[in-house]
Amino acid sequence: MKRYSLLLAATVLLPAQDSRELQFLSNHTDYRAIRDQLGGFERQRAFSLLDTREALVARWTAAEARNRRAYLRERMIRALGGFPERTPLNARTTGVIDHAEYRIEKIIFESQPRFYVTANLYIPKGGRGPFPAILFPLGHEEGAKAHGTWQQLLVTFARKGYVCLAWDTLGQGERVQLYDEDFEASKVIRSTTEHTMLGTQTLLIGESLARYTVWDGIRALDYLVSRPEVDPKRIGCTGNSGGGTHTAYLSALDDRIQVAAPSCYITSWRRLLKTIGPQDAEQCIPPWIADGLDHADFIHAFAPKPYLILSAVRDFFSISGARETFAEAERVYGLLGAPGSIAMTEADDGHGYSKPRRLAAYRWFDRWLKGVNEETIEAPVNPRLEDDLRATNTGQVQTSLGGETVFSLNLARARSFQRTVPAPGTVKRLTGYERTGGAPAVKPFGVLPRDGYRIEKLVYQSEPGIEIPALLFIPEGGAGKRAAVVYAHGRGKAYDLSGIESLVRQDLIVLSIDARGLGELRSTSDDNGSDWPRYFGDFTSAMTGFLTGSTLTGGRARDISRAVDLLAVRPEADPGRIFGAAREGAGVAMLHAAALDARLQRVALEQTLESYQSVVEHRLHRGIFEHVVPGVLRHYDLPGLAQMMSSRPLVLVDAADPLGMPAPLGRVKAAYPSAKVLRRQSEDTAATLYGLGSR
Repeated sequence: MKRYSLLLAATVLLPAQDSRELQFLSNHTDYRAIRDQLGGFERQRAFSLLDTREALVARWTAAEARNRRAYLRERMIRALGGFPERTPLNARTTGVIDHAEYRIEKIIFESQPRFYVTANLYIPKGGRGPFPAILFPLGHEEGAKAHGTWQQLLVTFARKGYVCLAWDTLGQGERVQLYDEDFEASKVIRSTTEHTMLGTQTLLIGESLARYTVWDGIRALDYLVSRPEVDPKRIGCTGNSGGGTHTAYLSALDDRIQVAAPSCYITSWRRLLKTIGPQDAEQCIPPWIADGLDHADFIHAFAPKPYLILSAVRDFFSISGARETFAEAERVYGLLGAPGSIAMTEADDGHGYSKPRRLAAYRWFDRWLKGVNEETIEAPVNPRLEDDLRATNTGQVQTSLGGETVFSLNLARARSFQRTVPAPGTVKRLTGYERTGGAPAVKPFGVLPRDGYRIEKLVYQSEPGIEIPALLFIPEGGAGKRAAVVYAHGRGKAYDLSGIESLVRQDLIVLSIDARGLGELRSTSDDNGSDWPRYFGDFTSAMTGFLTGSTLTGGRARDISRAVDLLAVRPEADPGRIFGAAREGAGVAMLHAAALDARLQRVALEQTLESYQSVVEHRLHRGIFEHVVPGVLRHYDLPGLAQMMSSRPLVLVDAADPLGMPAPLGRVKAAYPSAKVLRRQSEDTAATLYGLGSR
């Protein structure tokens, strides 16, 4: 009885000549842009959906325009994951700063039980109340609610007779979520990195990080209108950047807001995808584009109430997108009989709530909330120190009050779900996996002779727009059909040549592939010198897919199934003995492919994520975002996919925790009782592809 070993030994670097020969597409004129294939594919799918939406909007009647509010709210709230229960705010004032013209109250309230929000309330001292009020969500700038530009704006509004409320958003100011007491800062430094670290976990449970940030804003508004100094019928909302994002969100969702003016946010998804791509997790609400929505829909949901778009010509948010969205909104406001209630201000400067935009905002709110048309003289403000404005004793909620975090709330929700072995239809629906019958189209790119075998270089089409480079290793000599292996490595088809050769030496045919986004298909769009690729990999392609209703995991599983299709028609291969092997970042896709494609008779995985649940259980993770399936933990986890394989053998070698380290062997064995669970030994150990089911 012949044994087939999957040798999972340490990688041996290829000689320079081999490396050039086996990473072959970049040498061909037709494929010089191959690294952008996946990004272009995902963008084109998004553009097609946006084309459909634009054609629909162009045909709207007034009644259809009025109905957009209900449609947006239903889709948006569903995508957010619904809202928490409205519980007591338990608001308290922890300090007051007095000024001759206004006072600043330092506030703490609970947007959810023991989920503390720190805020500053600016109250005018002159004039007679109740006053109009401004809800001021913050952007990502340093200093949070103490940022100098925010203080300039908020103090000026207070001097003009407005009550203003600004609160620390997640990851900023006094509300760092991944706080490290040794660093006295976030473990991941930037608030946007925190957002996407936490946002990965919320996506797994079928929610968006914006569920938390939007709810904080709604509860901030609850607090604002509860104040006797405030006229609840005269509420405006404005903010810049991430604050512009939440101005758009909150104004579309809450009828209490009467006037809106987002700054440096409104553009269009088409222009975003053509320029800077999707931003951090709070600014992306999958499956937004698949639901037929765009930036303009925030405005349509607010219409016909007064809306001012504040834009910068030199912003990284495309001014062309802002202009196109404004033109669409103008048409809709015209349909609703309110053409004068929509306006746009452009300033020839960069990102930020600069003075030209501030002056335009003062005019806009004065006109619609106070019924006056006047120019504001903005007197300079000496910003107060961040410590002066903090509402907690230590400057951090976690060290002063404890309480809940996004991590703890996510974890509790994930643990509340009951999961079973999923039906194939459920896995296909969540991942966007599709099977195509028949052999894929193949393009040959030469043959490399080796000692005892040959390597055929080829490209096969997984689906229109996705071509997969592959290396087909075929042993020489012998008669009859051989067993074959589909091999996928997270670092590329030629990364582990020694491991592949060990299989070939045992008379196995090996088809080593670069599934979409891996190897020669690896995009460098997010590799900008920041910490982003280290934590999230190809965030742009993955998030664009989520927004259009697809996943990289489902696409890569399709690429693997198409590799099986290719092997099944090769004259040298036995279609009844096709195995799967994957390492690192290709493992999750291989497990999905094996669960959905019974032709993979045996599967071996090394350094593959142990479970999606483990990502929610760990505060930090690396390299997980590409493998996310939104909402998966409401339905299944990776061990459930192993159960779908039934009696087909599965081996797991050094299953990895969310940081890429070997997970405890006992934990993995308990999660995968029917699999063979191993540690890779120091030298030549591996799982066997023959008799894998033996314990």
